[in-house]
Amino acid sequence: MSQNKEHKTKVLIIGSGPAGYSAAVYASRAMLKPVMVTGMEQGGQLTTTTDVENYPGFAKAIQGPWLMEEMKKQAENVGTRFITDIINRVDFSKRPFVCEGENGNIFVSDTVIISTGAQARWLGVENEEKFKGFGVSSCATCDGFFFKNQEVAVVGGGNAAVEESIYLSGIASKVYLIHRRDKLRAEKMLQEKILKNNKIEIIWDTIVEKINGTDNPKNLESVSLKNIKNNKIKELNVNGFFVAIGHIPATDIFKNQIKMDNEGYIITNPDSTATNVDGVFAAGDVKDKVFRQAITAAGMGCMAALEVEKLLSH
Repeated sequence: MSQNKEHKTKVLIIGSGPAGYSAAVYASRAMLKPVMVTGMEQGGQLTTTTDVENYPGFAKAIQGPWLMEEMKKQAENVGTRFITDIINRVDFSKRPFVCEGENGNIFVSDTVIISTGAQARWLGVENEEKFKGFGVSSCATCDGFFFKNQEVAVVGGGNAAVEESIYLSGIASKVYLIHRRDKLRAEKMLQEKILKNNKIEIIWDTIVEKINGTDNPKNLESVSLKNIKNNKIKELNVNGFFVAIGHIPATDIFKNQIKMDNEGYIITNPDSTATNVDGVFAAGDVKDKVFRQAITAAGMGCMAALEVEKLLSH
């Protein structure tokens, strides 16, 4: 691609997960001719998910990558222009907005929809990568169902870890919550709830050293735990292992440009995808730390496109 190629558009969509693709479909159908900058990981977090059973409209389990491919084709068929690049600089100080890509593309747009998503924080321990999707997960509401009446472990100590443990206790036969400290960081109400739950056992002062399992077929069997007070190592036999130590929203390039919370999530108006900058909208996991589902991200993508259309028609 030639250097400094300029692209002018009414709507620039940054990021290509369920939120971005849905926004693209709605903006295209409103004849706004959107341009989407896909980023490197096209399709976002769903491309690392195997079986998706909770996306409405499909009676049988579907594959995450396939769903994203279909959404992309749908957006393409209605007229979205895709450009493979990564935005590394934005200027939201005046309209039209100017965004620069790593490949030398310059994007000049009347409105911007940010749908860059978020990524789960992982522990980085041995075999974690190997067993992702084969017992290791970062989303209980997505994958809990696969561990019906089995023993599972959750690692973390904040709201997410406690909520995931409580959720899993309704599906699994036993839930172990592994926490490196001797008290939880979660809200008091959640703490009370988890301590009363007889299906959940909290393992205090403990870190995960390693994940163990079989190669053929690939199956998680146990996790190696280390007590940080006495350095004792023990094996915990579990079928499922959920990492709930937070997410990292992909918002670095928007720092000092739009309002975010202390964790880097973009703040939008109530019941809206509008940010504090007129003409800039945010949809999906980049602004949502509560639900984090493909269906809610897609819904927000739709909202963002409709809000863009309304803004541009005035």
